[in-house]
Parts: sequence; structure tokens; C-alpha cells
Amino acid sequence: MRRFRSVRTATRLAAGAALAYLAMALLGPLLMGDAGLHIDLARDLAPPGRAGAGPLGNAENGIDVLTALVWGARTSLATAGAATLITVVVGLLVGALAASAGRRVDALVLRLLDVLLAFPGILLAVYLAAVLPPSLLTVVAALSATGWAGTARVVRARVLEVRAHEHVAAARALGASPAAIFTRHVLPFVWAPLLVQGSFSLSSAILAEASLAFLGLGLPPGSPSWGGLLDEGVAYLFVAPHLAIAPGICITAAVLAFHVLGDGLRDALDVRAGRPTEL
Repeated sequence: MRRFRSVRTATRLAAGAALAYLAMALLGPLLMGDAGLHIDLARDLAPPGRAGAGPLGNAENGIDVLTALVWGARTSLATAGAATLITVVVGLLVGALAASAGRRVDALVLRLLDVLLAFPGILLAVYLAAVLPPSLLTVVAALSATGWAGTARVVRARVLEVRAHEHVAAARALGASPAAIFTRHVLPFVWAPLLVQGSFSLSSAILAEASLAFLGLGLPPGSPSWGGLLDEGVAYLFVAPHLAIAPGICITAAVLAFHVLGDGLRDALDVRAGRPTEL
């Protein structure tokens, strides 16, 4: 009972942190504006607490760190959210195809997924980000290039499990078409694990986007990004450590929040149980 209460409390805290992150990304730039992103050499590398400095201090050329973090949250949300959406959609289509198209197609898809899962996705993301022109589309393509493989495996296993249940056999016996069986009797029970997988994918995408930006392979220069701020802060680590500490905490908190939220959703939706779960 204590463990259940602690898990539920952690899930609520993670959900609150995730909502705060989304609110900061969506509403923060509208409320704060972009005045803090303008050059102010008088506040160059000013630490927090100095007269005239921002609440979290100032970065190179006097850029307000708090304003940059708020605008960077929008960049991170747009990039990670788009990559997660592509990952979920492609994983759903490929997983459903593998489970429904017969043994030969299933075996072929499984071998493809094995290859993709064995290859370090971050290496391919780094390669694509380095070869293609720097843009939002490039980063999204790099993040979603191999991320859908894990989702496809989850969807395939879930579809095969649900198709073995009695309500699907009854629909098949009543003459329902394969398309109707999938959309009405199988797909509703796939959303729960898909939602959990999407939360984990979003957490991974935020971290991967920050990693690419930290390596200088993210968005074009001038675009506020948590990874870019962290990369800039490393150069001034012993002079102005607040430049690295603030974005590092933001990245860690966002990744942890969505990951813990995924764990809580998995327990709440009972994804691992033997019966199908419908949202």
C-alpha cells in the first residue's frame, strides 16, 4: 500500500511538472516577450543577484537566462513533440502491418526492427544532423529516424495479444471485415500502451534534442535552445557557472517528469496485464 501511494504521488508530481513545462513552452514567450533576448553588454555574464541582472543571471552579450530558457522550452517542445508524433504514427502503422499481414511480412518487419534497435539511434541522428542543412525539419528527421522501431514492437505485440481475445473472434465469426475488426475491436485497446510509449519517447526526444544542440548540430544559430545554452555555458563554467546549471536543471527536470509520468501511466492503465485495457 505504501509503495502504491508513493508511486501515485510521484506520478502526480511528474504530471504537474510536465504540465508546468508545457505551460512554460506555450504561454511563457507570450507573457515574457523577447526583450530579454536583446544584446545588453552592460549585463554580460552577470550572475544572479547582481544589481540589474536577471533572476537567473545573464548569458553572453547580456542575454537574460530566464527568457532564453522560456523560449528554449518552446523550441524543445516543438522539436521533441513533432519527433514523438512521427515516431508514434510510424510505429503504429508498422506494428499493425507486421501483426496483420501474415507470417512472412511479420518476419521481415521483425528483422528490420532488430537491425534498427541494434543500431545506436543517437549515432544516426548525429550523422543526419551533420549532413543535412540545420533546421527544425532536420532535427525532427534525425530524432525520429530510428525511434519508431521500439513503438512498432510494442504495437505489434499488443495487436497480436488483442486479436486472440474472444470479442475479436466473435466479430470475425459474424463476418466483420479485417479493416472493421482492426479499427473497432483492436485499435481501441492499443491506445493505452501507445500513450505510455509516447511519454517515454517524448522524454528521450527532449534529451536527444538537447544532446544534438550541445554538440552544435541542433537548430540554426540564434534559435534559443536548452542544449545550446548548455553548450555555451560549458565555455564559461568556471567564470559564470549559472549558464550551465540553469539549462542543465531544466533538461533533467523535463526528462525525469515525462519518464516518471510514463511509468505512472503504465501502472494506472495496467498495460502489462493480460487483459486488454481501453482508455
